[in-house]
Amino acid sequence: MERIIFHCDLNSFYASVELLDHPELRHLPVAVCGDPESRHGIILAKNEPAKKFQVKTAETIWQAKRKCPDLVLLPAHHSVYREFSQKINRMYQDYTDLVEPFGIDESWLDVSGTLHLFGGDPVALADEIRRRMRQEFGLTISVGVSFNKIFAKLGSDYKKPDATTWISRDNYQRLVWPLPVTDLLYVGRSAAETLERVGVRTIGDLARFDRERLFRLLGKQGSQLHDYACGLDRSPVAPAGQYTPPKSVGNGNTFAHNLQSREEIQAGIVQLADQVGARLRRHRMKCTGVALQIRDPDFRDISRQKRLEVPTCLGREIAREAMELADGCWNMQKPVRALTVTAIYLIPEDQAAVQQTLFGDQGAEQRERLEKLAHAMDAIRDKYGKGAIGLASAPKEAARERHAPPPGGGREE
Repeated sequence: MERIIFHCDLNSFYASVELLDHPELRHLPVAVCGDPESRHGIILAKNEPAKKFQVKTAETIWQAKRKCPDLVLLPAHHSVYREFSQKINRMYQDYTDLVEPFGIDESWLDVSGTLHLFGGDPVALADEIRRRMRQEFGLTISVGVSFNKIFAKLGSDYKKPDATTWISRDNYQRLVWPLPVTDLLYVGRSAAETLERVGVRTIGDLARFDRERLFRLLGKQGSQLHDYACGLDRSPVAPAGQYTPPKSVGNGNTFAHNLQSREEIQAGIVQLADQVGARLRRHRMKCTGVALQIRDPDFRDISRQKRLEVPTCLGREIAREAMELADGCWNMQKPVRALTVTAIYLIPEDQAAVQQTLFGDQGAEQRERLEKLAHAMDAIRDKYGKGAIGLASAPKEAARERHAPPPGGGREE
């Protein structure tokens, strides 16, 4: 049986939710942002009139204001967005129990086994879901309909706002292959640069490129991207409510003032790593790698990563490895605007316990004591708030998160 997958993408989600309380602003360019009084304030979402001025998500407020001086700025209310997201995903479950959220404003639905209950026409069903969204929530979505998740995602991006796009086996080469290769899910900046060097600029170029050569260029990811471009994605849509562990856990801060010395950079890394460690423990995961990104005042970024000998969920160990990366790639006399520490190559903590014994770790008992201490600190924070206990080495002026965090804070993928 041919699969029928929907990808539902809420249009300008944060801005659209805010405008429910401010209908008088709908015709004006509006953006939801971080604190406009702070340097770290960025655009989190924008409405359609703002898009006409080329206002972009994740750019700074001053950059957006330079493009659109009359831009109306509204503060973010993340608890409200989460509540809407939960209600909307429950609505999707009226059509199938296979509902997999992809971030707060996107979800995949597999309606292969239930489509016959709703008339059998996938485009008509997508349009019905769009109608309900407008009527019940006052919001709009774009829906991609296809035979796999990757093409369904491309479909929801193909035409916005409030549209349905069907990418079928008959039309995908015409619709998908002319698109830039960067439109394909999981093609990041590094992969795109590698593909550009060998003349791969569109998804069609990728599909026609030799698969074995892609493997040599990008490893397993190269083969996987080739399959995606050829419509061979077979990944399932997870059942509603099924827990999917993150592939990475990161935290990034833009500081109120540039960090000016190795001591200040280390303090910032320690603070970030402590938060990353706490979320790893919450997920019962440990990392076997650490990545560090450093941003200078001119918004130039440098990124490094490394593998660890022993898996860890301890902030102090993550900080130590991140600082080693910093020492190896950064001139400590240069100012730092922002830092991001990310735990990568995650494994379940019970698997990590087995791996540790392979190294004959003489400090196993000490690590166990440190992990118990870390869990105790987590419990204190859960009961009395995040500020109830902290690290003495944190920066004197509290750093602020560059992005509004998902539940639990920071970034998880």
